[in-house]
Amino acid sequence: MNTLMEHPKNEGLLVLDYGSQYTLLITRRLRELGIYTEVIDGCTPNQPENFKFHGLILSGGPDSVLEHESRKLPSWVLESGAPVLGICYGLQLLVSAFGGKLRTNNSREYGNAEFILSAEMKSDSARVFYGLPSKSRVWMSHGDDVESIPEEFETVGRTVDGVLAAIAHKSRPLLGLQFHPEVHHSDCGPQLLEQFAIEICHAPRNWQIDSIIDSLSNSISNAVGDGRVLIACSGGVDSSVASVLLSKALGHDRVTAVFVDNGLLRKNEVELVSTSLRGLGLNLEVLHKAEAFLGELKGKFDPEEKRKTIGRIFIETFEEFARSHSNFTHLGQGTLYPDVIESASHGSGAKVIKSHHNVGGLPDKLELQLIEPFRYLFKDEVRKIGEELGLPSEMIHRHPFPGPGLGIRIPGEVTAEKVAILQEADHIFIQGLHDSGLYDKVWQAATILLPVKSVGVMGDNRTYQWTCCLRAVAATDAMTANVSELPLDFLTRISDSIVRKVNGINRVLYDVTSKPPATIEWE
Repeated sequence: MNTLMEHPKNEGLLVLDYGSQYTLLITRRLRELGIYTEVIDGCTPNQPENFKFHGLILSGGPDSVLEHESRKLPSWVLESGAPVLGICYGLQLLVSAFGGKLRTNNSREYGNAEFILSAEMKSDSARVFYGLPSKSRVWMSHGDDVESIPEEFETVGRTVDGVLAAIAHKSRPLLGLQFHPEVHHSDCGPQLLEQFAIEICHAPRNWQIDSIIDSLSNSISNAVGDGRVLIACSGGVDSSVASVLLSKALGHDRVTAVFVDNGLLRKNEVELVSTSLRGLGLNLEVLHKAEAFLGELKGKFDPEEKRKTIGRIFIETFEEFARSHSNFTHLGQGTLYPDVIESASHGSGAKVIKSHHNVGGLPDKLELQLIEPFRYLFKDEVRKIGEELGLPSEMIHRHPFPGPGLGIRIPGEVTAEKVAILQEADHIFIQGLHDSGLYDKVWQAATILLPVKSVGVMGDNRTYQWTCCLRAVAATDAMTANVSELPLDFLTRISDSIVRKVNGINRVLYDVTSKPPATIEWE
C-alpha cells in the first residue's frame, strides 16, 4: 500500500510534531494567513531536503523533557540558523537545549490563563509581541514548566500566577511560548503567529486555493499515470470533491465512484447521495452491504473496535469490487489532514484519540495503490476547492458526517433497530435546523442514541425507553469547536417532536461540551 501524492508546495514553514493534538491546528492557522506549512516528525534526524523552510515551529506534546526517553530536539534545528518558535513542549526543548532548568508540577495546568506582557523587551526577535495588549487570555495545557531560563534568553511574559509564558533569545531568532497560540482560546494567538511568520521568518504568502487545483490535478495525473481509480465516495464533502477533482484530472471514463450502503447512513441517504453524485456526471456504483456491516458489528461495544471493523469491511468491499471489475490500479479516498493526526499515523507519537476508517482501518494486504488528494488539506480548504470546481452549495456546505456513520453515534452495541430509531430522531433534528434557518449557523450537528433507558409517561402509560442527545458545534475545522448556542425554544420543539414521533425514545438531552476537552463525535 502506497500513498502517491506529491506535496502541494516545496516552500514555506515546517512544524515539528512532538505529539500534540493541536499540531495540525498550527498548520491550519498559518495557511489561513496564506503561508504554506507542513508537519514533519519532531525526531527527524536530518534536515529535510527538497523543501525550503523559512522557519520552524516546535509543537507541544504529551512527553516530559525531564524523562530520560522523551523526544529530543534534533541537532539540525538550531544548526540550520532558521527562526524557531517553540510551543509548550517546544519551549521546554529550547530551554533544555540551552541549559535552562525545568520543573515538574504536581498538577497539570489546563485551561484559560491571563498572560501579562513584560514592560521591557530588548531582544530583536521580541518584536513578534509588539502591538499586543499588556494583558490577554491564553490557553495553557502543560505539566512541566520553566524554573529558570538560560542566560541567552529574556523573559517576555508570565501568567498572572507567575508561570513563565514567553521567552526570546537575546541575539538569535528563537522564541518560546508556554501557551498555545494556535487555539482560538488564545486571544493574541493569530497576531503572534502572523508576526513570527512574516516579521521574523519572512515567509512568502504562497498558499491560495485557486492556484493549487492545477497543482493537485498534475500531481494526480503523475501518480496515476495510465491507471484507473476506484474512489470510495460517501456523499460527504471530502469524498465528493475528491471524486470530481479526480474525474477532472483523469477523465470520467477512468474514475469510478463507489458508494457503499453500510446500513449506518442517515434517513434517505442512499437515494439522496446517488442522485447528487450522478448529477455531477460521475460514474457511480452503489453497493448494498448493510447486512454485512451490521452482522460484523454484532457483539462489539468498544468504539475503536467498531471503527476498525467498519474500516476493514469498507476496504474488503472495495477490494472485492475491484477484483470483479477490470484494470483498477488505485483506490482514491477523501482523507484529510485532521483524519491523519487523530489516527496518529503521520506524526511523532501523538496519542490516538480515535481511528478513522480511511486511515487506521487500511490493511497491509491492500491490493490497490492509495491516492489521497486532500491528505495535506483541511475541510475548509476542500470546500473552497469544491466551490472552484462548481459543486452545488448544498453539497459543499453540508455538515460533516463521519465515515463510520451512525455506528459511532450509537455508543455500545449497534443493531438494526437502534439504527432505525436514530435515523428518525436525527432526521427531525437536522430538518428542524433547516426549517428554522439555523443549519448554516452550525458547523456540525448530530444526534446520539445513548445506551441509557429512563422512565417516562405518555398518556396514562409508563414508558421505559432510550435517551438521545443532540450535539451542535460551531467551528472552522475539526480540531477545536465551541457549543452552538441554539435557542431553548427550538431545542424544546425538537425534543417534543422526537419524543412524540420516534417510537423508542422518551428523553432528549443537549451536549454543551466544547472540543477540547471532548471530541465532536462521541466515539
